[in-house]
Amino acid sequence: MIEYLLVFLGAAIPWLEIALVIPLGIVSGLSPFWVMVTAFTGNLLTVLLVIIGFQKVKEWVENRRQKSKKEPSKRTERGKRIWNKYGMPGVALLGPFVIGTHISAFIGLLFGAKKANVTFWMVISIALWTLVFGILTAMGFDFFVVRNI
Repeated sequence: MIEYLLVFLGAAIPWLEIALVIPLGIVSGLSPFWVMVTAFTGNLLTVLLVIIGFQKVKEWVENRRQKSKKEPSKRTERGKRIWNKYGMPGVALLGPFVIGTHISAFIGLLFGAKKANVTFWMVISIALWTLVFGILTAMGFDFFVVRNI
């Protein structure tokens, strides 16, 4: 049971997220189904918290940026390029590889997308990538185990 809690927490932490946690959980011998459900839930929960708390986070980031007079980060610049080219669907679907799901949601909101639109695309993205990472890892892991026996 503690292993699934670690999967949940790992998926909830920005930059670890589902792309790393799902393969690690499955390869370590946990049930692919429960790893995928737990990772999806952990990642989505924290992304929804970002969406819900966007205004407070935006104010915090702006205050921090004004105090330090920093330029936007490389992640933000990458997000802006993706946004300009693909809009919210592109930011959400490419997010796990390029900037992370949490930053994807934040960038979508920052560039003016509505919370409902961001939520819709983030749920689709997290669900899709959960299935991709989970199924491919499970198939690859089964293939690897069968080949070595």
